[in-house]
Amino acid sequence: MHHSSRPSPSADRPGPSPTHHPGPPRFVSVGESVELAPRNPRSSVADAFAWTLVDRPNGSEVTVSDGPVVHLEPDEPGSYHLELVAPDDTHEQTVRAFPSDRLTARFAVDAADLPEEFETLSVVGPFNEFRLGHDRPVREDDEYVLELPLPPGEHYAIFAVDDDFEHFERVETTVEGPGRPRVHLDGTVDDDEVVVTATPSPAPDGSDPTVEFHLDGRDDLSRADVAVDDTELRAPVSSLSPTTRVHAVAVAERSGVADTLVLEPGGGQVSTSRPADPPTWARDATMYSVFVRSFAGETVDATFEELERRVPYIESLGVDCLWLTPIVASPTDHGYHVTDFFETAEDLGTRAEFESLVDRCHDAGIRVVFDLVVNHTSRDHPAFQLHSAGVEAYADHYSRVPPERDDTDVDWAGDGAPEFYFNWARIPNVNYDSLAVREWMLDVVDEWSPVVDGFRCDVAWGVPHGFWKEVRDRAKREAPDFLLLDESIPRDPDAHENEFDAHYDTDLYHALREVGRGEAPADAILDALDETARKGFPDPALHMRYVENHDETRYATECDESALGAATAATFTLPGIPMIYYGQERGVTEQRGTMRWHDGDADLTAFHRSLSTLRDTHPVLRRGRTEPLELDDASDRVTGYARVGAGETLLVLLNFDDEPSVVDLDRAIEPTDCRTGESVDATDGIEVRDIVVLRTAD
Repeated sequence: MHHSSRPSPSADRPGPSPTHHPGPPRFVSVGESVELAPRNPRSSVADAFAWTLVDRPNGSEVTVSDGPVVHLEPDEPGSYHLELVAPDDTHEQTVRAFPSDRLTARFAVDAADLPEEFETLSVVGPFNEFRLGHDRPVREDDEYVLELPLPPGEHYAIFAVDDDFEHFERVETTVEGPGRPRVHLDGTVDDDEVVVTATPSPAPDGSDPTVEFHLDGRDDLSRADVAVDDTELRAPVSSLSPTTRVHAVAVAERSGVADTLVLEPGGGQVSTSRPADPPTWARDATMYSVFVRSFAGETVDATFEELERRVPYIESLGVDCLWLTPIVASPTDHGYHVTDFFETAEDLGTRAEFESLVDRCHDAGIRVVFDLVVNHTSRDHPAFQLHSAGVEAYADHYSRVPPERDDTDVDWAGDGAPEFYFNWARIPNVNYDSLAVREWMLDVVDEWSPVVDGFRCDVAWGVPHGFWKEVRDRAKREAPDFLLLDESIPRDPDAHENEFDAHYDTDLYHALREVGRGEAPADAILDALDETARKGFPDPALHMRYVENHDETRYATECDESALGAATAATFTLPGIPMIYYGQERGVTEQRGTMRWHDGDADLTAFHRSLSTLRDTHPVLRRGRTEPLELDDASDRVTGYARVGAGETLLVLLNFDDEPSVVDLDRAIEPTDCRTGESVDATDGIEVRDIVVLRTAD
């Protein structure tokens, strides 16, 4: 079922009929739920899909329903084998469940920190997808307490008074335990055998992992065909399908994110590829994010045509990638309350005018990233209106919650209330248990992926992992260089498992804020960088480094204004994708304020341009490894690190203070600042105002 007069693009897709196989094996821990669904869903034959659990570990009592979309929550470690009966075939699916890594986490807030009188208290966080009314604390003496199982790491919760955010308390807790191990797969051919080699890496605070290999139910390769010896899998070339996928997981105290290697025999050779790796261009990219309706200026209406006229400015910043906030039909200025996924917003212009903007960006060497919003719609979307009005065909299109979990004063039509996150009552969540919804949202993907170069996926954490795996395969089928960036807050390494190329780095973002507010020493940014490996992100994963975005207060407004230079410089000199939020470089102080064209901060703009040039000039800043520096006579507002690569080592010194600091180095340096080209006299130490970048003399 489609929700636009536009025909489904998938209906015209060339090639053989797409398979309904649900995709790669899935990896979870006991107690976690995994959603399983057919690919290329066809709601018109929903009754033709049925799941069966054919095998489960000893002691397990788990069952699944027989509908087209099921939820499996393993209760015992081991492998669960399922079959999906579909119109095209019967497909096999494996879910590997590892032992639970969860321990009891305790969140508590003092009663004295809350109002004397209130009716309800809700606790929200990533653990319940920020759903108000889902979890409520209990009173213990002078505290309100919520206990629940969470994996090792840092966690936070928000205690929302009267199920609103007008008065709330944010608390943090730590669950002790190791990080997650990692694994990397490579492939070679040895005579008539293909050899897949796994290189495991322990978590920074974990033990050496073992490796498990897993095959893919979409391929012909079977367990009888392969021989596994520790970290090596061998199989006869003759046993390979035209496309064969091998998966591996590192396992120690906890399990890691699975890696995948694709083997494709042909012409007497076997080619190998790593489908989860980001596109090569993205490793060198600098991103510019535009809040569309605030960019053109004070008196000019924001349109695609006006944006196109300003592309030379974006090009002058040395950026490679432009992320636009949503451009489809919406009644709001931010565009996230979508009323039509298939049409551009009338105030911005036509589809042809949008494509002209994309073409102009391409002429300037700039790729365009489209803001994909598929977690929810506006409640003024016709689909939600028809759902609420009892139209049978739309009955399953939105998630509903019991009345006791409704924290609004809306007299909702229908049974219960629509589900939404935070207090976003105007954007109800769509229901991914519905084949019609999956078909609808995949049509959205097919509609826009041929037009742009990537998706920034809004509220990615609210959409099932299996759906994103299918999105990745679709988007990259014709365009392997397509970029997928997730908004997962806090960042989630599982979102890299054949899903997203790049991820919001929420750890560095919060560290930069804490340093900028004077609440943490400058070295905290290096601690945040260490979280990438501890959380288990594979080495090829990319991370978007940013100091502000359209959802956050401007950095210079919340933090010491003098710290903005060092914070921005950190995003450009650490590995990953630096992102400039429009106006950051012009001194815009409002979160979504009008771009300051005639009265912008020219020096700040020049500073951002110099960082782009620096990063483009020195590949080591994009691809080198990072090593902390021991600095003499430095205040806690100063930090430094080396970026080390083939043929070059750069030393980066950052000062977040409003006064210059003098730093002594124990290395020989070339006496020129690589960013400014100015001479550096290190006789009595090196003066650092915001950033100094030096090349080592050896």
